Amino acid sequence: MDPVKRAQFDSIDEHANVEPPSKKEIQKKGFYKLWSLVFESEGRFSRNQPVPAFGAEDSTKEHVDEFYNFWYNFDSWRSFEYLDEDVPDDNENRDQKRHMERKNNNARKKRKTEDTQRLRKLVDDCLAADERIKRFKVEANASKNAKRLEKEAEAQRLIEEAKKAKEDAEKQAKEKEETEKAEKAEGKKAKEAAKNAAKKNKRILRQAAKDAKYFVDGEASPAQIDLALNDTDNLIAKMEAEDLARIAASLNGKTDASTIKRIMVEEVKNLISAGKLTNGELKSLNI
Repeated sequence: MDPVKRAQFDSIDEHANVEPPSKKEIQKKGFYKLWSLVFESEGRFSRNQPVPAFGAEDSTKEHVDEFYNFWYNFDSWRSFEYLDEDVPDDNENRDQKRHMERKNNNARKKRKTEDTQRLRKLVDDCLAADERIKRFKVEANASKNAKRLEKEAEAQRLIEEAKKAKEDAEKQAKEKEETEKAEKAEGKKAKEAAKNAAKKNKRILRQAAKDAKYFVDGEASPAQIDLALNDTDNLIAKMEAEDLARIAASLNGKTDASTIKRIMVEEVKNLISAGKLTNGELKSLNI
């Protein structure tokens, strides 16, 4: 009637144990039925209640995982005090009493460890033979392969997209390069044409200074010639290409000295008004 002693006795009651089934027994009575009896027997020692049922062939993966997780973390209240050797109740023999208590305590720990190992092996053996686990692995592998194939297909799609994007980018870059090359060639051509035109226009202005007799009446001295040519170069330097082309067009074909001088003096006035020249800066064209 003592609950403590009852629990101690139940811990070692071999008649209450259900041994794991053999392969022959399983063939006759079934895997799930026989192993259910084993775990029901072992479950009476669990501190955590209720103990999950073993289940059947059609149990879900979640149920089976929960079942085995429970048993691999099994918390047993089973103890082995009932197998202790008697401790002498003799106050005069205290050393012997302490020795027996230590011996009993060590024996309990050893039996507890052995029982834990026994139970772990029992769960391992059941897990290894459980067809549900094998089925779950097959299903998991199938799902894994499906995901792998899907992932490979997605990776291939991304590769092809990247390849196409690269080809498009290369094509665009090539077209851009060709366009820029053509524009550069055109720009170079236009620049060269403008340069040649500017040279021609400058020659026209220098020839105009000569035709205008270097802006003096009568025969020009060497100093007057240098001054007129220098002033003409300064005038050219102050003008924009458009203005240079304009005045060159006005001077082109002109041979009358007074007409040439008038045209160039007008341009000097324009540059003075624009703040690009000052009065008296070009002495041969002094207005």
